[in-house]
Amino acid sequence: MTPVPIAVSCGEPAGVGPEIIAGARAALGGELPFFVIGDPRHFAGLGLGLAELSDPSEAARVAPGTLPVLAHGFAGARVAGQPDPANAQGVIDVIARGVELVRSGAASALCTAPIHKKALKDGAGFAYPGHTEYLAALAGVERVVMMLACEGLRVVPVTIHIGLAEVPAALTPDLLADTIRITHAALVRDFGLSAPRLAVAGLNPHAGEGGTMGREEITVIAPVLEALRAEGLDITGPQSADTMFHAGARAGYDAAIAMYHDQALIPVKTVDFAGGVNVTLGLPFIRTSPDHGTAFDIAGQGRADATSMIAALRMAASMGERRLGGAR
Repeated sequence: MTPVPIAVSCGEPAGVGPEIIAGARAALGGELPFFVIGDPRHFAGLGLGLAELSDPSEAARVAPGTLPVLAHGFAGARVAGQPDPANAQGVIDVIARGVELVRSGAASALCTAPIHKKALKDGAGFAYPGHTEYLAALAGVERVVMMLACEGLRVVPVTIHIGLAEVPAALTPDLLADTIRITHAALVRDFGLSAPRLAVAGLNPHAGEGGTMGREEITVIAPVLEALRAEGLDITGPQSADTMFHAGARAGYDAAIAMYHDQALIPVKTVDFAGGVNVTLGLPFIRTSPDHGTAFDIAGQGRADATSMIAALRMAASMGERRLGGAR
């Protein structure tokens, strides 16, 4: 049986996306089938031959040293480090096309190369804070969860792309409970954990220290955790975030729930800066992404590291296999 390939959206052409996609293909060879959706011109000169596909099913038959491309024309050329506003709509449309292919069954998962939100906003009026929110809109899902994962650590921020001053008001009981439930369900369904252990951070220093450094732990977090424990979830917390991420602490849970963006991302990027993966939980399909941005400053210089893209592809393949197996 021919394996269903992973769809890779090309991301911002002026960034390192084309380079890390080509680098991943060179490193993975025939380990897992994938194809990139994008303009073939943007992948020229990256050390691989190109095979333009007429259908995603052809990806598995492409030679390992060749990059399978499902052509999607862009208005502009690729100039490394210099985003062209003319390409913004193409970047957005490629993501939507990838979602369509995954939802139709033509691809097993979607792996997205980095986008540059300002470039998309300036060039095409992109109205979303990031990939995560746009994918939720495409899928018609009200709430999704962003997980950052590397070897030995999975972290989920409850609030994502908002200013730090906005976090306390945004941290509602419903949002926290939904985030934990979605995370728990994904760990069972897509990561193969029958009884996930979750550790939940507090919002304030020392988890509020009994209310002397903030009361969100008392008024919001603890009541939600108590209710979820009553549902049978294995949850500890609220814990002081500064003691949750050393090696000994990480051994005690399968995923950590953080209250805001940097509380989650700093530990992952400290533990494994090059190999972190961004996973969107709660979608009706698998989506992973490298845990880094477009890196305009090094684009086109041969310095881009494909490690995170490789990890994202491998995780997408693993999650896709589990979800397909569960559907049989």
